[in-house]
Amino acid sequence: MAQVAADQKIWDKWIEERSREACNELIQHYMPLVHYHVQRISVGLPKNVQREDLISHGMYGLYDALEKFNPERDLKFDTYASFRIRGAIIDGLRKEDWLPRSIRDKIKKVESTIEKLEQLYGRFITSEEVANELNMDKAEVEQVMTEYYTASLLSMDERPQDQERNETYATTLEDRQTKKPEDKLVEEATKQELSEVIKRLTEKEQLVISLFYFDEMTFTEIGQILNLSTSRISQIHSKALFRLQQVMKKKR
Repeated sequence: MAQVAADQKIWDKWIEERSREACNELIQHYMPLVHYHVQRISVGLPKNVQREDLISHGMYGLYDALEKFNPERDLKFDTYASFRIRGAIIDGLRKEDWLPRSIRDKIKKVESTIEKLEQLYGRFITSEEVANELNMDKAEVEQVMTEYYTASLLSMDERPQDQERNETYATTLEDRQTKKPEDKLVEEATKQELSEVIKRLTEKEQLVISLFYFDEMTFTEIGQILNLSTSRISQIHSKALFRLQQVMKKKR
């Protein structure tokens, strides 16, 4: 209770006086939130993207949240700050053109190879098969496809160059809340396919996917549970995601 009262005193000092000291204390208090979103967004980003830059973008989002937060609204600061932090990181990545042309070329090469092999064998292709075809390392193929997935997510928030209105690609999507009958059939078929693919993952891969996407744990936290290094958890995640992406790619 004493800690809650102390935290509220800091908040009051910030809201009422805009105290620099209170602001610094709040930033320090909520820095773990910045690190959490940095780790989740950095999954799949190429090595040329510096973690320090992501943290800097995230801190800007945190400060922006502190400036604009209205405590009278029925919304927890953690929730509001998460939205601002994530948005600031994504905006920063987009402005910096984080995906080099060489990576984009690799993505196209891997994607076209996957399509060619799928047509040849009539089934989903493994990362090993793509790696052998392109004379690449298996881990590199999985990393490239993870970068492709992340790039697709970020591009949804971009504005079309020929668009006069201030809208993003995401605003042009149809309303998915009210599903058409055919949409429901496709959704059910996709869930079934994903379920079958997940069943074929190893026990560790299934656990990593579950903990990362459903329990929203970081790779470091998952590594502590499984007694594995963060880099090893990243490798397991990339391998599992490679298989799942092939199902989702066909449903777009």
